[in-house]
Amino acid sequence: MSRYAPREWQPHERPALPGSPSTPLHSPSRRLAFFVVGVLVGITGGLGNALVTANLINLQGSLGATQAEVAWLPAAYVMTNVSANLILVKFRQQFGLRAFTEFFLTLYALVAFAHLFVHGLGSAIAARAAHGVAAAALSTLGLYYTMQAFPAAHRLRGLVIGIGVSQLALPLARIFSAELLEFGEWRGLYLFELGLALLSLAGVLMLRLPPSDRMRVFEKLDFATFALFAPGIALLCAVLSLGRIDWWFDAPWLGWSLAGSIVLLTGAFAVEHFRANPLINTRWLASGTMVRLVVSVVLIRIALSEQSTGAVGFLQALGLTNDQMHGMFAMVFLGCLMGIVASALTIRPNRMIIPSTIALGCIAVGALLDTHSTSLTRPADMYLSQFLIGFGSTYFLGPAMVLGMGQVIGQPRNLITFVVLFGMAQNLGGLFGSAALGTFQTVREKFHSSQLVEHLTLMDPQVAAHVQSGANAYAPAIVDPALRNAQGVRALGAAASREANVLAYNDVFMAIAAVALLTMAWMLVHRLSLARRDRLAARAAAAASPTPSPAA
Repeated sequence: MSRYAPREWQPHERPALPGSPSTPLHSPSRRLAFFVVGVLVGITGGLGNALVTANLINLQGSLGATQAEVAWLPAAYVMTNVSANLILVKFRQQFGLRAFTEFFLTLYALVAFAHLFVHGLGSAIAARAAHGVAAAALSTLGLYYTMQAFPAAHRLRGLVIGIGVSQLALPLARIFSAELLEFGEWRGLYLFELGLALLSLAGVLMLRLPPSDRMRVFEKLDFATFALFAPGIALLCAVLSLGRIDWWFDAPWLGWSLAGSIVLLTGAFAVEHFRANPLINTRWLASGTMVRLVVSVVLIRIALSEQSTGAVGFLQALGLTNDQMHGMFAMVFLGCLMGIVASALTIRPNRMIIPSTIALGCIAVGALLDTHSTSLTRPADMYLSQFLIGFGSTYFLGPAMVLGMGQVIGQPRNLITFVVLFGMAQNLGGLFGSAALGTFQTVREKFHSSQLVEHLTLMDPQVAAHVQSGANAYAPAIVDPALRNAQGVRALGAAASREANVLAYNDVFMAIAAVALLTMAWMLVHRLSLARRDRLAARAAAAASPTPSPAA
């Protein structure tokens, strides 16, 4: 029998989608083992990039790079992570889950090992790009393992947990990565990543996923689409990642890259639009349900940038480091964990409106709490707000994925389209949110700085007193009165810059709250309009149905 011939499955074993594992009955101990391996693989897939993202400043110093140069590390990861999903689904379908599992986990371990020998920025960027491909495979692998831990009646809960586990990586990385840096500088991060990769490889080799159907699915035009799609996404990610650092209108390469991205992605979608068996089903992609799903996920991802770009950026602007924010990150981790549990317990197919509304409400309340921040605000003052945002970040993600997968199960040929779409919405939404909020913060800081400096004049007695107080602080070290006075003026300028940053971040928090509330209002209005349309249709159907004649 051909290796691509379909297997004979029992009704309860049949894979839900092509390329996914079968679902045989497992003993309780085996289900527990699948759960442990799934959590381990999910955390491993997300933690590698999280360790880099949480320690960019330290890596910048270790690699001797500028801020713009070190920003290519997370950008390279996202570039390949988004594009990899275009090919990985068909790789599973044609070569099987066993080859998929062993190949990509081995690749991940080799990439982590290669990190130990990185001595320059170029090789570090190449390693992060390779890690983006491997991590895309690990996120799917962790999801499959977690779902095997649940019986058929509760498999959606396994899906929600599997998706949410990878979201725990960033707060975890911020909690303990400082100790890894103390252990061996940047090599300490990579040694830990390598250890996790080897543990995951051992776990999946000891506990293999059940087999799946295999079929010939690759076509020549698949690679033509990938050749257009991958560089197009890479250029777009580069623009979103570096735009606010090199500044949008000051670096010509940003404009050329954006133009090239538009041309390449348009070409990729044009190829797919006219294919008989497309990788990306553009017609399904443009349906109302999928457009609303993508817009809602992107808007929520923008709102969730409050945590990475907003709160963390604000505290870093005040001079705090990761090890001083451990308590806050612990609250974020607890919020994310509770969001996963609550989402798993309350998941309902085709009911995304309730979890999305709750998640957006939590984000809006958290952002509004942070709008009262001052230069005296410390991480302990943001525990509640960051807990709420952490809760919202994982509470909506599972239902959004379930809603999309519900559309796919009836049309399995759209699986690749949905996987690519969801990955793009998550990754590019996060990049766009960070770019937009970072740009907004810079613009508002310049505005507030000009407003503050405009009123700083030595003719004002209070300003003169502040300058004199700052100058007196240097009296033991500087004898010359003129130099002391210059230092006093400089100290006042630094204080004005700090306050301008605080006001700008408060504006960012207010903007995030507005985005969350407007998104919530849009989703509720749409839901109410659908309910009204259904009621009118039911009344019309009832009026059109013939009434039975009365009995004689």
